[in-house]
Amino acid sequence: MDQSLGKNQKLKSKKLIDKLFIEGQSVKAFPLKLVYTEIDQAQISDNKVAFSVPKKLFKNAADRNRIKRLMREIFRKNKYLLTKDLSAPHAFMLIYISREEASYQKLETCFTALSGKFRKKLEGHEEKSS
Repeated sequence: MDQSLGKNQKLKSKKLIDKLFIEGQSVKAFPLKLVYTEIDQAQISDNKVAFSVPKKLFKNAADRNRIKRLMREIFRKNKYLLTKDLSAPHAFMLIYISREEASYQKLETCFTALSGKFRKKLEGHEEKSS
C-alpha cells in the first residue's frame, strides 16, 4: 500500500481547479467537504488532490497551515479509502468548513465517513449511467 503524497499527486493546475469547482460534485462529513471530478486520462494518469482552509474562518496563517498539515497526513495515511478501484483518475479538493480546530482523531473519523459517502455517491452515479 502506497502511503506517499508526492509532487505528481498534488493538484496545482489553475485550469483543473477551475474545472473542479465548475463541474465538480461534493460530499460533506463535518468538518470536511470533498469536491471531486473525473479528469481526462489522456492528460493525467494520477489522482490529484489539494487542501484548503478558508482565511475567512481562520485569520491566523499558522492555524490554517496546521489544519492543512493534519489533512494532508490523514489523506496520505488513508487515501486508499478514496482512490481504490477508481475507473478513471479524479481531482479532489478537501476543504475544512468548521470555525473550530478539530483534533487529528476527529478529522480521521470524518475522512473515513467522507470516503464512504464518496464511494456510495460514485456507485450510484455508475449505476445510473449504465
